Amino acid sequence: MEIQERPAHYRGPNLDPNGVRLSPRFLGRGVYALMANKVPRDNSGVVIGSRGALVIDAGINGAMAREIQDRVRQLTDKPLLYAVNTNYHGDHTFGNYAFPESVEIVAHRKTRDSMSDLDAEKRIRARNLFGNDAAIDDVTTWRKPDRVFDGEFMELDLGDRKVQLWHFGPGNTPGDTIVYVPEVKAAWTGNFLSNELIGNTMLLEGGPREYLDTLARCKNRLEIRRIVPGHGPMGGPAAFDKLIAYLWWLLREVDGALRLGLTETAAIEAITLDRRFMVSRFSPASRVNPLIENFHRLNVLSTYRALAKESVGSEPKGKVAA
Repeated sequence: MEIQERPAHYRGPNLDPNGVRLSPRFLGRGVYALMANKVPRDNSGVVIGSRGALVIDAGINGAMAREIQDRVRQLTDKPLLYAVNTNYHGDHTFGNYAFPESVEIVAHRKTRDSMSDLDAEKRIRARNLFGNDAAIDDVTTWRKPDRVFDGEFMELDLGDRKVQLWHFGPGNTPGDTIVYVPEVKAAWTGNFLSNELIGNTMLLEGGPREYLDTLARCKNRLEIRRIVPGHGPMGGPAAFDKLIAYLWWLLREVDGALRLGLTETAAIEAITLDRRFMVSRFSPASRVNPLIENFHRLNVLSTYRALAKESVGSEPKGKVAA
């Protein structure tokens, strides 16, 4: 279950879809990233085969779902066959309802299992709408996946092309799914992995220990040259190394704080983000640093909770107020 608390003065990513447009980026024959014109709004993607097309994620509302479908129609006259949900969060799944019944929604079973309480999920995602709560008023039904896969792997046949779906374990969510196109070595990673510029994530459902194992399995199994994250610019394989390094550093730092007997609040204030995990102040992209630092503060809280639970008979000290 997603952690409900947020550190003091926390400010999350702005996912308000107002004015968002998706621009196709060619990755190879019949393979396109759909990149949001406003960062960090949700990206998508289209893979086209001789039988039809597949899209990655469904958008935060009906308008974004229709934006995705419009881009598909611009790129091909083949029918849209599948929409894959990379995780259960509303900004990736609320738009499911606005796809025709002929489009099969596909996800990992753990993603479908997490789609149980629409009202609660809308309250959580409304935190990131920065006052535009009306953006998700149209979402009155949470359309569940029509097809699920268990375990690690599933393949979808588009005719002359097969698209691979991989689940290597828990990361940002229990059912994180990687959509991989082998011919172009491109992967859509949802919230699981961003890019080497940011090298950070949000630990919403546990600490970094299992996440590190999942990242290692993904890195060692797939040959990935291009990463299309759920949010932000595209990246390359160096994103794995940066996120692994960050999570390992975070794990050691929070473990040390617990051993010293620091409270949650004290740990959040004491463990400031190492500059090697931030964007250089000389880069135009340094404007994302406040968001990265907010992610980090939340990650300290989540890791503190996870490690405290691992200690026999231990309870978090000085819990952050909900």
